[in-house]
Amino acid sequence: MSITQHRVGVIGGGAWGTALSILANRAGSQVMLATRNPNVIHSIRERRCNEVYLPSAFIDPGIAIIERLGEVCRGDLLILAVPSHVLRSVCISISDELPANLPVMLASKGIERGSLMLMSEVAQAILPKNPIAVISGPNFADEAAKGLPTATTIACADESLWDLLTYAVGGRLFRPYMTVDTIGAQVGGAVKNVISIACGIAIGKNFGENARAALITRGFAEITRLALVKGGKYETLMGLSGLGDLILTCGSAKSRNLSFGIAIGQGRNKKEILAGRGRMATEGVLTAESVSKLAKKFDVPMPICDAVHRILYENAPVDQVIQELLERPFTSEGI
Repeated sequence: MSITQHRVGVIGGGAWGTALSILANRAGSQVMLATRNPNVIHSIRERRCNEVYLPSAFIDPGIAIIERLGEVCRGDLLILAVPSHVLRSVCISISDELPANLPVMLASKGIERGSLMLMSEVAQAILPKNPIAVISGPNFADEAAKGLPTATTIACADESLWDLLTYAVGGRLFRPYMTVDTIGAQVGGAVKNVISIACGIAIGKNFGENARAALITRGFAEITRLALVKGGKYETLMGLSGLGDLILTCGSAKSRNLSFGIAIGQGRNKKEILAGRGRMATEGVLTAESVSKLAKKFDVPMPICDAVHRILYENAPVDQVIQELLERPFTSEGI
């Protein structure tokens, strides 16, 4: 095992960015966490706790909280843990200060609106000289931060960086598994949020557990179809960043996407639900639009994701969309 103390910068003071800072510190890395949120900065500096996003976790005094993003760009690894819709602007803001060849690990899950790019494609377009890695898996931030046993996928095409990426954040209770398939890891992590909303809608409509199991299974087929056409690998989708993440977000009441879908199924309005969540992101809402457009671009059949998109963005009646799904022709179970 490597005994090098890595210098890790983290940009993003949300729940997952805070948790990754805690995990890197626990792994023995020297950590700086950068955020522009004054409430988060004050909370961590004064009470060693992120009361805004992760109130249950203690933040070790060894983790420095930084206001200027450029200050965390001079270590051995930079982790970007920001919402998917702001990743591009963050990459642009640090592009002049980020040394060439410094590895950047993305902890954002989603597909960019408009460009329909995966997060690695966005980052690589702006930071072409920096190796890009992705961390994705069935990882609730609060559990990982508390030290509950957790496993994750780290995807990076450059295998020479695997030791750095693994030992910078990994440990006995947070176990990274490596792959070169950044595409599969990202498609799994993004589309599962849309499938989770569909499962929530089924729960809200009191359709029962059979329906949820069917949505998870057929949703996995949709994820796989899109990943394969984008160049991902089936084996990756069968792992933590695919099937593992899908099971977690579709099966736990802690999932924001699942609870959002439940509220939709119970007849509540999208804007009303999101307004009540404040700064807490529900990534599947934005991703639903991008996934639907990406599926059409590649002519990939994704009826469940398309149904969620129609409900959220075309004001299609929930009962009508469900009826249309149930009336689809019978077919084989192949992907």
